[in-house]
Amino acid sequence: MRRLLFSISAFVFVLCLSSSLQAQDASTSTYKGAVGARLGYPLSLSVKYFLDDSHALEAYVGTRGWSGYRWTNLSAAYLIHKPLDIDGLDGIRWYVGGGASAYFWSFDDIFLGSETYSATTIGIQAYGGLDYMFEDTPINISIDWIPTYFFNGYGSGFGGGYGSLAVRYVFAK
Repeated sequence: MRRLLFSISAFVFVLCLSSSLQAQDASTSTYKGAVGARLGYPLSLSVKYFLDDSHALEAYVGTRGWSGYRWTNLSAAYLIHKPLDIDGLDGIRWYVGGGASAYFWSFDDIFLGSETYSATTIGIQAYGGLDYMFEDTPINISIDWIPTYFFNGYGSGFGGGYGSLAVRYVFAK
């Protein structure tokens, strides 16, 4: 419980700090909306839409499975983007945010053979990553880490192994 409270406190502190920073002029390599794939854990289809120059919503549906079980998730996040000043590399931003996710599990009972069980797990997520928009092509890439706290069900507790490399097609600039 202390870890959860510490994680939430640290997340809120970073959000407050990032929103108190002065907004810098957005790069010419910004975009309004993009759709594509999150290649990682889980493998997902993603839609990202900017409300303004620095605030975005992202929703994705993903799946992951191994021998004996599979899960599908629905996730949504609110992300705050800030420019990252790297000489010669316009269009790169760092971001933080938070969101929620629902995971739908199905797994086989390996001892009984043919019975299949299911469970639903609800979690809250913190986001941290980098986002880059190519200047001459309508492609966006991002990489992030998504630590998640699951409240119930299969896999309840803290999960720190979530995140991905996303590749998206920019449909609105």
